[in-house]
Amino acid sequence: MDIEKTMEQAGGTAPGTPSEEDLALIHKWTRRALAADEVYVFRANLCDNEIDRDGERFTRGALEKLAALLLGKTGLFDHSGKTGDQVMRIYSAQVVDDPERQTRMGEPYAALNVKVYMLRCGENEALIRAIDGGIKKEVSVSCAVKAVLCSVCGKPFGRGGCNHKKGEMHNGVPCHALLDEPTDAYEFSFVAVPAQPAAGVTKKKQKSPDSAELEALRRLAEDGKVYRTQLLEKTLRAGGIAVPGMKRALLEAMCRSLPTGELQELCGTFEQQAAKSLPLKGQLIWGAKRDEGANEGYRV
Repeated sequence: MDIEKTMEQAGGTAPGTPSEEDLALIHKWTRRALAADEVYVFRANLCDNEIDRDGERFTRGALEKLAALLLGKTGLFDHSGKTGDQVMRIYSAQVVDDPERQTRMGEPYAALNVKVYMLRCGENEALIRAIDGGIKKEVSVSCAVKAVLCSVCGKPFGRGGCNHKKGEMHNGVPCHALLDEPTDAYEFSFVAVPAQPAAGVTKKKQKSPDSAELEALRRLAEDGKVYRTQLLEKTLRAGGIAVPGMKRALLEAMCRSLPTGELQELCGTFEQQAAKSLPLKGQLIWGAKRDEGANEGYRV
């Protein structure tokens, strides 16, 4: 997930400097008391309850259990498992809710946020600069879960009679696997492409928009929903003519997963094909030449 690049700093202290409260928590994992200038700290969102790139998502309860399991765990690179890559450790973990954001499932967004410390020493200076410079940002968590359930039928995913596939649309939501009941947490790592797009070093929270801005955004969102609904229906009608053998339900499932721009393009293609399959001509055509022999068989 995401790394928070700045901690709350007292006046004149360097970014990443721990507070007295931070040091008290860090000292639970050290063999001696460390001075504030010996330690570099940062925040990171390791995982959340949103559907990720692998078609999976953690439940809210799973995030809570992972927060307890990850406390004291180490930080690596690319899940290597090598001692030489062991340079960081989690000293605080909690689930943080964002009341202004919802997941694709319509649930309140929640993320597992951790505080991580590392030593300010020669071999870590390059990594610290890379974190501060936004180069080392994306992270991924390594853990084990007991339950992997289908979001559609609730059965163990791919087993026990579950025949659903990830990505299939059901009521406007893609089928995915629910990750629940974590049994262990091993480590977290800096990676190039995390499974969860939101995973990584996070910046300090920005100022929230005021009520007027929120209302304007809500109106735009509503307008967008209306346009999307109309565009989808228009595409389905044109598609029914252009591809008469395709069932409407199948076509709708395909169209709902498309971004609006691609849906517009598909609609235009369908309309062009429909015009060829079912050309429409006006009953009265001004100035058209009459075919004198067209009604010859009806003359008395």
